[in-house]
Amino acid sequence: MGDYILAHDLGTSGNKAVLFSTDGRLIGSMQTAYGVFYERPLWAEQDPKDWWQAVCLSTKKLLLQCGIRGEEVKAVSFSGQMMGALPVDRDGNPLTRAVIWADMRAQKESEKLREKIDDDRFYGITGHRNTASYGIQKAMWIKENLPEVYERTDKFLNAKDYMVYKLTGKFYTDCSDANSMDCLDLAKRDWSEEIVSASGVDQDKLPKIVESVFHVGNVTERAAKETGLSTGTKVIMGAGDGVAANVGAGCVAPGKAYCCMGTSAWVASTSEKPVFDQAKRIVCWAHAVPGLYSPNGTMQYAGGSYSWLKNTICLDETRRAEEEGGSAYDRMNRAIAESAPGAGGVLFLPYLMGERAPKWNGDAKGVFYGITAKTTRQDMLRSVMEGIVMNLAECFSILRESTAIEELTLIGGVARSGIWQKSIADIFGVRVNIPGYTEEANSIGAAVIAGVGSGLLKDFSAADHFLMGKEKIEFDRDSHRFYCGRRKKFNEVYEALLPVYTEGEGK
Repeated sequence: MGDYILAHDLGTSGNKAVLFSTDGRLIGSMQTAYGVFYERPLWAEQDPKDWWQAVCLSTKKLLLQCGIRGEEVKAVSFSGQMMGALPVDRDGNPLTRAVIWADMRAQKESEKLREKIDDDRFYGITGHRNTASYGIQKAMWIKENLPEVYERTDKFLNAKDYMVYKLTGKFYTDCSDANSMDCLDLAKRDWSEEIVSASGVDQDKLPKIVESVFHVGNVTERAAKETGLSTGTKVIMGAGDGVAANVGAGCVAPGKAYCCMGTSAWVASTSEKPVFDQAKRIVCWAHAVPGLYSPNGTMQYAGGSYSWLKNTICLDETRRAEEEGGSAYDRMNRAIAESAPGAGGVLFLPYLMGERAPKWNGDAKGVFYGITAKTTRQDMLRSVMEGIVMNLAECFSILRESTAIEELTLIGGVARSGIWQKSIADIFGVRVNIPGYTEEANSIGAAVIAGVGSGLLKDFSAADHFLMGKEKIEFDRDSHRFYCGRRKKFNEVYEALLPVYTEGEGK
């Protein structure tokens, strides 16, 4: 009989249940999918019953697959999608579908909040901008448009908060998901009375804030029957997915940083105090480690731009991969390696869906610049990779203004690609670490949080054991100097196009 930790990564497309030993070994994983409802423009909703069914099903199947009894799982915690609003009554019954992070219907509510608190003041409280992406604006929309639902609402919850309720019967949220509601006083790690009051949402409809390692309670008898866990299993609060990944990447002390590359991508560091950028180019999250913070710059469509490249210009690589086996992306990476750094003078602005950090320009568009008669297909492919990395390097440079960062952990889909590893090292100008598990950061983060909160792990330094062996990629100083010049040109092209972007479509 062993001691195991169960982590649930509650994402947008499904839930991943991952079982770890207390020494950091990944024992097994199980995924269960669910859908998103897009019934009106700007709307994106999910059925919270689907979340719970996925958690129950994935847990039972995982325990069976691994031959582990529920009594052997000593602790469970969550990494969960953030920036949502699920209204539930006092008995925990959902009153509507969950309004998730991708829902942008609360535009008017964001403007109403802006009329009472200007953007600089708002950012100085929360570390975030006031946009329709966040939770308090969505709660405002529910109050305005579904008053009967609002009156019956006891609490507005995020996804993992609802799962914690289902396991324990208790309403809580952690600092990171409170931050994703856009009404957390970041310095105090408590609800901002000023913002909540301005929103018109009753503060008692927001759950009590605890740290991610808080032991909420044990699994109830009813939840034990539905999940296959034991009433002896401790339920630890957990964190929002973007913040849990900090822990899963080993960024649990000041100066630690990581880059996560997926459809969107971000770079984040760890600091002892909140970091507020005067130009509001980055955001700052409450870290899952109590008392720490995570400055963050998120790019809208990083891996998404690379997927676009595969689905348009790289149809031959896609076809050959389907016919001969292997990955289209591996073939693309080999083609990129045939082009020298600098992509033959071609620059790509990766703004296919506008941009968040550091530009914050929804009107920006993708651009190839510098194509000549000598430009090769390989140059164009390389320019896309370099454009993505250069935009992320802009975010990284902002993080370095407040925190000394000597190395960066790379996780996500491109972390195993040598050409991407080296390009990120050289363009960022930093040593890059490649962990043993490159696509399990959220789950590892939730597992470490569960271990620390339950007492199974001494402290957050245990994250290193979960990351297994690390490979280190050193950057080349001459290459970094060369890329600094390319980044200057990259920004000049963007600045030159600003008047064109602001003209809008069809003008």
